Amino acid sequence: MWDRLTGWTLPRARRTHRRQALRGRLIDDWTFLLGDLKGAFAKAGQFASLRHDLVPADIAQSLAQLRDQVPPMEFNRVEEVIHAELGAPLDQLFLSIETQSMGAASIAQAHRAKLLDGSEVIIKVQYPWIQASLSRDLMWLRLISRLVLKARLRNHKYVDRSRFFAEFESGLRDELDFEQEAQAAIEISKNLAHDKQVKVPSIIHSHSSKRVLTMQYEPCVNVSDRAGLARLGVSATAILEILARAYAKQVFVDGFFHADPHPGNLFVIDEPEAAQKPCVLFVDFGLHKRLSKSLRQELRQSIYALLQQDLEKFLACMKALDIVDPDAEAEVRAAVTEMFQKIKSTENPGAPLNRSGSQILGLKDQAKALLQNTPGLQLPNDLLLYARTLSYLFALGEELDPQVDLMKISTPYLLQFLAGKE
Repeated sequence: MWDRLTGWTLPRARRTHRRQALRGRLIDDWTFLLGDLKGAFAKAGQFASLRHDLVPADIAQSLAQLRDQVPPMEFNRVEEVIHAELGAPLDQLFLSIETQSMGAASIAQAHRAKLLDGSEVIIKVQYPWIQASLSRDLMWLRLISRLVLKARLRNHKYVDRSRFFAEFESGLRDELDFEQEAQAAIEISKNLAHDKQVKVPSIIHSHSSKRVLTMQYEPCVNVSDRAGLARLGVSATAILEILARAYAKQVFVDGFFHADPHPGNLFVIDEPEAAQKPCVLFVDFGLHKRLSKSLRQELRQSIYALLQQDLEKFLACMKALDIVDPDAEAEVRAAVTEMFQKIKSTENPGAPLNRSGSQILGLKDQAKALLQNTPGLQLPNDLLLYARTLSYLFALGEELDPQVDLMKISTPYLLQFLAGKE
């Protein structure tokens, strides 16, 4: 206590360190609380962690941990949900089911099981209280977000606070509908069927509903499990090449993509031929996004403008994409002009589409900095997920093998997208 009372006499560096340590503990405590509450509260934390334009980096980093393990619910609750959703007791639906959860996340947990014919499956079971308390939780979160954003956004006069929460609510309601998730998995599976090194688990429709999703089980190893990958004889380079192809096809060609490529959702199938021809398994399609034809056209034009360093065209595309607040056009123009000047001063002139992956990544980083630092710019949810998906993929590449040029692998699909050949 005496140390606290006399803290003002400590050297400035030590006082700063203490404040930072206290701030870190408070942030971690709030993150733990949101994870413990699960449901809408945990999802709100996850959503906030994406908004680097609004949320301080240390808070966003802590909130990002909410995608990891959270405490599971008791098995008797799991049994109740399955019975209520599928209309029969467990012994009439499954030969066996493991009572220990494989993993628990913000809105659901997963269990291994066997169907009556002996087929191995994974059952994803939604927490029963989420739907019941959704309206109340959203009311509280709407109030909290207004208070927090009002304090946080005093210097962000152009941020549309109502849109910020509306985008979160819309995304959450979509994720809570497991029938939508099943349809997304089926569509993406069809779109990637040509690539024999990519797999999406088959959906067991007879054992699925809005709150229960049953899918084929595959023995597999997580992409971040270095020991497991070494046992299979699979290199990180091979995994990244597969992922780059798959995501380039989804994002640039199909316009419909799995929007949550963190390591917990990506695996390598454990099979004898893995060393020669590894197959990457995608799971959890709750977060997916379809880009409209008009949006994809504007994206195409904006990428062209950025690569060609066409200032006026780039500004026009930003307006068309609903990124620019009409009252902030002067500030945005000044910021974009400065960004283009930086690009021109640091890069050699030449054919833009012949740039290396690292150079194009440099342009991506410039655009990201523009969004984060310019008042009057904000991404709508469609583009937020698009940008986040690509950022997650590049971050995963850095973690697994920074020598792999993901942009180089993606270039054929990017060129196909820019040419409008979809």
